[in-house]
Amino acid sequence: MPAQRVTEPPLVLAVNAGSSTLKFGLYPLSAGPQGWQALAPLISGCFEGLRDGERLRLLCSHRPAQLLPSPAKGQAMPTALAELQALLKSLLGDLGGSHRLLAMAHRVVHGGDRYRSAVRVDAQVLEHLRAYEALAPLHQAHNLEGLQAFSRQWPELPQIACFDTAFHADLPALETRFALPRIEALAGVRRYGFHGLSYDYLSQCLARLSPRSRQPGSRALLAHLGNGASLCATRDGRSLASSMGFSALDGLMMGSRCGSLDAGVLLHLLRQGWDGQALEDLLYRRSGLQGVSGLSADLRQLRASDSEAAREAIALFGYRLRREAWALTGLLGGLDVLAFTGGIGEHDAPLRAELCESLAPLGLRLDEDANALAGEAQRARPIHAADSTAEIWVVPTDEGRVAAQQAACLLRPTGSAQPADGGWA
Repeated sequence: MPAQRVTEPPLVLAVNAGSSTLKFGLYPLSAGPQGWQALAPLISGCFEGLRDGERLRLLCSHRPAQLLPSPAKGQAMPTALAELQALLKSLLGDLGGSHRLLAMAHRVVHGGDRYRSAVRVDAQVLEHLRAYEALAPLHQAHNLEGLQAFSRQWPELPQIACFDTAFHADLPALETRFALPRIEALAGVRRYGFHGLSYDYLSQCLARLSPRSRQPGSRALLAHLGNGASLCATRDGRSLASSMGFSALDGLMMGSRCGSLDAGVLLHLLRQGWDGQALEDLLYRRSGLQGVSGLSADLRQLRASDSEAAREAIALFGYRLRREAWALTGLLGGLDVLAFTGGIGEHDAPLRAELCESLAPLGLRLDEDANALAGEAQRARPIHAADSTAEIWVVPTDEGRVAAQQAACLLRPTGSAQPADGGWA
């Protein structure tokens, strides 16, 4: 009999291409009775400075930061991909054995009505996804540009799109509906919800670590707070409502996005002569913390400032967070778990304390010492007091891990012992 081929766990490279950064992580996979799970990344990092005229820099786990030679105009992405390819080749060589890449998993912000789960990308899928660029102008076009670049660099590997909207695909009908007439021109105009890869990761972590999350009917409020910010209400780990809606603009105030806005403001500005591009720039790039403070979209810089405008921006951010949190908690009918993630959610202890204090009428109690130290832990940890009626957690998110897992489940269904069509590179 021929010798049986012994293989190491397959790997998925998860990537998140933005306007000026390219984040990546290489994840080994583990097959179990519940399907494929992605393990902690073997290596992760980020290329910064993808805009023309910027210096390209590689930040990578387990090695010092590296400044790269300045690429020619329009060559920053190809330069980064070549560096990444060399990095992966070196790592796989060091690992030895038969580790192989199964696929590349790409974070894509908007999948619309058409894509409710991860999908293998071809020319037709790309064409469909471009239709959503205007609904997430800070993300979608860059996600797709990166996806195309990876397809050219690694044409032999399956390229898998994993959507932030997919976690919210089964929202209740009333949550998705706008009070607009049922006319053809409004087809597809509905609430979607975003940050789904992050919320998927939080839900999986809480299911493992949080006793209250494992109870039937568990009600959780998940807070992804960063330059983009949203809240999600879940029951038994499934999305019931999101502060975000049709576009990545709705809900909470964000770094440079305004969040919820009376549509009458837009009508007023249109009458003043503003065009669509000017409005997009105002709402997505010049509002939020950046617009109110006039200083920065970074909450850390605003905390360090003695400017009155900076204090107002911080206060407004916290106010809008508390307002939306109570609305979603009301929909849930109570709260069993509150979890924070994202750059602000993981590291801004005063903001967490303010939200928990506002929810004190529900019986939430914060452990002040645990809250103060939570951002330093770099791991999921509880921060609630012993007498709190709900658990409170800080969970560093890992969207790439979820994307890698979704890619594996798409290409290698549960129980499959062999690579799917496309094989391992």
